[in-house]
Amino acid sequence: MNGEGRAAAFRLTDTTLRDGSHAVSHRFTEEQVRAVARALDRAGVPVIEVSHGDGLGGSSFNYGFSATDERELLAAAAEEISAAKLAVLLLPGIGVAEDLKVVRDLGASVARVATHCTEADISPQHIGMAKDLGMEAVGFLMMAHMIEPRALAKQARIMEEAGADCVYVTDSAGAMTVPDARARVAALREALSCEVGFHAHNNLSLAVANSLAAVEEGATQIDGCLCGLGAGAGNCPSEILVAVCDKLGIPTGVDPLAMMDAAEEVVRPLMPRPQVIDRSGLLLGYAGVYSSFLLHAERAAERFGVDAKDILIELGRRKVVGGQEDMIVDVALDLSKRAGAG
Repeated sequence: MNGEGRAAAFRLTDTTLRDGSHAVSHRFTEEQVRAVARALDRAGVPVIEVSHGDGLGGSSFNYGFSATDERELLAAAAEEISAAKLAVLLLPGIGVAEDLKVVRDLGASVARVATHCTEADISPQHIGMAKDLGMEAVGFLMMAHMIEPRALAKQARIMEEAGADCVYVTDSAGAMTVPDARARVAALREALSCEVGFHAHNNLSLAVANSLAAVEEGATQIDGCLCGLGAGAGNCPSEILVAVCDKLGIPTGVDPLAMMDAAEEVVRPLMPRPQVIDRSGLLLGYAGVYSSFLLHAERAAERFGVDAKDILIELGRRKVVGGQEDMIVDVALDLSKRAGAG
């Protein structure tokens, strides 16, 4: 395995089976989860995340119902993993603290607690429970492009003080440029004693570049998805990130060839459409819109006979954030009414 015997520059968390859930409309099957988890584990990926796209408890009318209960998917992944840690995502208000007990018993050992970048104060109970359960606790500051680095670091300290082992700069909209990513990771690195992580989306085609910049600024945990499978135009493609790191001499402990095989032979065949940066995907990053809004916006556009582009631009203008999915329909309806009035 490439990098064997050397300390890894960062720990890769592959979130194909969580963020990728958005791209498949939360329709992962148990067989697919087993195949992906098995391939990632064999490639040496140290952490594999499995949840509904919106985290534990996300299967709902507002966020989209799962085809298979996430607890069944977690149990299936746990049976296929021999070396990797199993992670879950929890958004307070969608998932509840009690969910952590259930998934811990199913084999999850890493709890990633996610809040909007200005709402870290709702995370301490869940981070504390994760630690009480003997789990690794990770804080996730979503839509991190929306506030300045110093303000983001202040929010990160709330998570660290609650017991987080790592706090992530999360570019949920794929809106960050390389200087944006550098500044935020550097601010957290200076302010925190715990580890710092980075989660990128590829709406501006900068996911790999931003992830590498984050590592250079001291991030020690980085996320990716095979084939970039994820919300919006997708995430940082794990297989590309690992291959680039191999060429740069950055040890990851992950086998780049095995990751290429997993991407091509396991994940690509299950993708409903390629992860491409089309106009809508680019608009997400340009307007700073939550990446998981893409499919919701496209459905609303078709339903109300309006342009998805106009919906995304208006969502960006209103600074709508994760958890406000109902606003997508409201915006589409407003645009439809305006068109009719004109």
